[in-house]
Amino acid sequence: MTNNNPTPDIRPNRLSKSEIDANFCDLHPPLSRSAALVAADRCYFCYDAPCTTACPTGIDIPAFIQKIRSDNLRGSAYTILRENIMGGMCARVCPTEVLCEAACVRNTHENKPVDIGLLQRYATDHVYAERPALFTRAASSGKRVAVIGAGPAGLSCAHRLTMLGHHVVVFERAPKAGGLNEYGIAAYKTVDDFVQQEIDFILSIGGIEVRNEVELGVDFSLDELGDEYDAVFLGIGLGAVNALGIDNEDIPGIESAIDYIADLRQAKDKSKLPVGKRVVVVGGGMTAIDIAVQSKRLGAEQVDLVYRRGAEQMGASRFEQDLAYTNGVNIRHWATPLKVHACDNLYAIEFEETALDASGHLTTTGDTFVLTADKLFKAIGQRLVEDVLVGTTTSIQTARGKIVVDEAQKTSLDKVWAGGDCVTCGDDLTVTAVQHGKVAAIAIDRSFESRGP
Repeated sequence: MTNNNPTPDIRPNRLSKSEIDANFCDLHPPLSRSAALVAADRCYFCYDAPCTTACPTGIDIPAFIQKIRSDNLRGSAYTILRENIMGGMCARVCPTEVLCEAACVRNTHENKPVDIGLLQRYATDHVYAERPALFTRAASSGKRVAVIGAGPAGLSCAHRLTMLGHHVVVFERAPKAGGLNEYGIAAYKTVDDFVQQEIDFILSIGGIEVRNEVELGVDFSLDELGDEYDAVFLGIGLGAVNALGIDNEDIPGIESAIDYIADLRQAKDKSKLPVGKRVVVVGGGMTAIDIAVQSKRLGAEQVDLVYRRGAEQMGASRFEQDLAYTNGVNIRHWATPLKVHACDNLYAIEFEETALDASGHLTTTGDTFVLTADKLFKAIGQRLVEDVLVGTTTSIQTARGKIVVDEAQKTSLDKVWAGGDCVTCGDDLTVTAVQHGKVAAIAIDRSFESRGP
């Protein structure tokens, strides 16, 4: 079965540039004014609105929708952004169907929820075009805070800290700020360089210095930051990709979905990206769906996504799963990869079927099947690179491969807070990371008050 010189069919230009540009246009086109007013009129403006309770950042949703009805877009945007400074991005990528819109009282079998996500985008989009001064800095406190990571958690923390009068230095290992918003989101969800537009708005408040291409554990240590700054916030994400743990996992043609999505996000001409004729994706989360759908939209003829459990257990929302189906992705449940062979100019990935045993634990059945592919993508999650935390005076507490924090995002180390995907309460959502950063900034500010000058 082994061929030492496989030549899988991986090449660019499977579709024309115009076809790919059409495939990667805005997934949810913005509302017109008339459509926004119609959508806003459907809101009941509930007292103690369940949609607000369901929002991780606590946006007063009825209030911002009411302001849309009166054409007060600046006031509507302020209502959103004072709680979630990345309200524009979250309007594009939040799984609203399982958060605010799921809680909407109009969400019944006979009716559909208010289009909260689209209305939030309508309210915030003008901010990035007009740049109104919605937020100002307090008088300087003389305190300096180091923020590690310019992703959603880090930038949220930095913005709130500078509003409170503290100077912030953000350290980012990538060439651009944005974290997974810039490098890890499907390209059709954020078009027209929106991520950088939002970051420019966030940084326009002043008092935030961003240093790119510097890395914790390489260019500086946590100890050094603790000596130089009054507080430190860790928004370092999960920098390592989980391995499949199968034979021949390191052969060419097996790639991290996150790495390929990053290349796709930064590509000026997506038609030049090489894509397999047949693609297999292993995983069940949002990243797995993103790479599967984007492979189809780049011209892959067959894409199979394989997940070890059922549809109900997938990390990807129902909407995302349906998006995959409508884009021609074949989702196969209850199977786990065993090994990879090179065979007849293709890769043959052998899977074993899975099931739940009598106690509800996942087990294998012994039945196997083989899928052939030119490209295999790993999308089974990421893990914390704990080595970057080595060398601290007192070891930072971790559990299950993530940093342990309390309700104020405080770590086990003095003067160190953390948030986003790297912490135990992280859930891989931009909106949750933004809330972590905001909560940590408020806690850091209070710690300065308690410590005194």
